[in-house]
Amino acid sequence: MTTQTQPSTEPRTPLSKERVLRAAVALADRDGLEALSMRKLAQELGVEAMSLYNHVRNKEDVLDGAVDVVVGEIEVPPRSSEWKASLRQTVLSARAVLLRHPWAPRVIESRKNPSPATFQYFESVIAILRAGGFSVDLTHHALHVLGSRVLGFTQELFNDSDELASGPDAAAMYAQMADKFPYMIEMAMAVSHEGGLGGCDDDVEFAFALELILDGLERLREAA
Repeated sequence: MTTQTQPSTEPRTPLSKERVLRAAVALADRDGLEALSMRKLAQELGVEAMSLYNHVRNKEDVLDGAVDVVVGEIEVPPRSSEWKASLRQTVLSARAVLLRHPWAPRVIESRKNPSPATFQYFESVIAILRAGGFSVDLTHHALHVLGSRVLGFTQELFNDSDELASGPDAAAMYAQMADKFPYMIEMAMAVSHEGGLGGCDDDVEFAFALELILDGLERLREAA
């Protein structure tokens, strides 16, 4: 007598972009960024590689989305908190996230344009400073001083070649983005408009950061 195997009735989790991206993050965490490929990602999910292209365009799209997943893990305290405590908590959270995903700084640095989650995160950081009484000018300098420490590592935060600030369609782009990212657009307009803050000058920002660090060291020396 032949026993027929009954098909499994356990529902299979449908493939989605979020599932693909989270699997990519998990794969990079476990095996390193070099192990992340469309083929291996498909194996990780138990699907055919072609199925991935219904949700992501290519590996670069996967990396963009993986950055969003990682940055989305950073905890930003409520804006009602005191600015210094809020900023400290935010930066330390970013560091903890990047320690969990040691491959991520290299990917973040390689992205030509900020991802949606990165935009939202920087908006939150700028909001902490502005709500804490920092002017647009001082907020701009402060972000240069902090550099990418706000993302848990120590490379320069800004890409001075960013075409968004100087392209012919900048004003229209800023207007469309202003409702969602008011503090970022406020700064971008001030930095890019003639007579405003001016473009980012590496020498000026380096000198500003150096003076701030020296002032801080002097205060620590006097306190000791």
